[in-house]
Amino acid sequence: MTASVPELAPVSVPERVTALDALRGLALLGILLSNVAAFAGPLNELHDGIDPTLRGSDRALATFVYVAIRDKAWTLFALLFGMGFAAMLGRAQAGGRGFGAVYLRRSAGLAAIGLIHAWAIWAGDILVTYALCAFALLALRRLSDEAWLALGCALYLAGTGFMLLVAASLTLPGVAQGGARELARAQAERAAEVAAYAHGDYAAAAAQRVHFFFDTTIAGWAVMLPLALGLFLIGAALMRSGTLADPARHRARLQAMLRYGGALGVGLTAASVALEPAPTVAVYTASSVLAQTLHIAGGLPLALAAIAAVTLLLEAGARWPLRFAAAGRMALTHYLTQSLVATWLLYGHGLGQWGRWSYSALILAALLLFAAQMAFSAWWLRRFRFGPVEWLWRAYTYRRWPPLRVERGHAQRV
Repeated sequence: MTASVPELAPVSVPERVTALDALRGLALLGILLSNVAAFAGPLNELHDGIDPTLRGSDRALATFVYVAIRDKAWTLFALLFGMGFAAMLGRAQAGGRGFGAVYLRRSAGLAAIGLIHAWAIWAGDILVTYALCAFALLALRRLSDEAWLALGCALYLAGTGFMLLVAASLTLPGVAQGGARELARAQAERAAEVAAYAHGDYAAAAAQRVHFFFDTTIAGWAVMLPLALGLFLIGAALMRSGTLADPARHRARLQAMLRYGGALGVGLTAASVALEPAPTVAVYTASSVLAQTLHIAGGLPLALAAIAAVTLLLEAGARWPLRFAAAGRMALTHYLTQSLVATWLLYGHGLGQWGRWSYSALILAALLLFAAQMAFSAWWLRRFRFGPVEWLWRAYTYRRWPPLRVERGHAQRV
């Protein structure tokens, strides 16, 4: 009779790689700042560039967010997702524990949370996309780290390459770049979003969210799925290499990531902004698609540079990145809370502040919200092991209720 293989259990605090939690917290702040305009405006304009109508501090802040944060924060978060997968798989293999069923439930749980978020709270959800890629990640778990890296780069290049092909096709004679008909359709879609979110009740907003999911989100998977899965695999390969777990040994690699990743990312981003600072998806043109492609492509090297920078800082004794670690451990709870607070504040079924706040006021509100989340995280994790949504997710994943409260006399350091 063969003994059953024990399943994986939730990771304990001492086993966590602190740099991952700190980076996850920083990425969470970046995602919030990136999403501010989409909370307060039509989601179809989520990937647009710097609003040319903004002036003064609004324009300065919008420029900073677009240049320094947009496409970098979600890229960093995707790399960290892959790193978490590799860490979880490594623990399972080292302990001789079952992994496939656990990660399958974990991914299914994330998909369910993402659908609730996308349909019931905010249509700009990324969790469903991540969950779909997680299923593919599970199927690729037996590959070597070299194969992960090669396949990840290939998928990422395929996603950006597809966008480059679209840009190139738009330069050919007879290929439509969008005209009055496409512009009218984009304006109608924008008006529908404004009517539902700014003035409609909850039912109208929910109907619009579901429409957006099936009409826009799913269509976007042609590019987003290879990009996200590629980033997952690159992050997994980086984690398995031991670079973050033993930064002293891999200092040369980290310094190269910082130096060359920073230079390449800045160059691609600068080229994008120089070509078209305000690309729009309302009407496709060769220059707007090329600018967006360059901007997205700049996200990966800059995210790798950010990982290297934070890891090297922590290895050198810096403490300030650790202030973000508690929020990073509760990233899912905070991501959902940000959507709940923003939609309650701005949408018509809440306080109805849509269109009444300047961009500067929105950024300030986002910073205050994140500061409150950081303080709450530190308070919560001195008393509890996991964030509330993370605890429920783990309970579903491991088919048992993990201990939630921190034992008296064993408070966690956060």
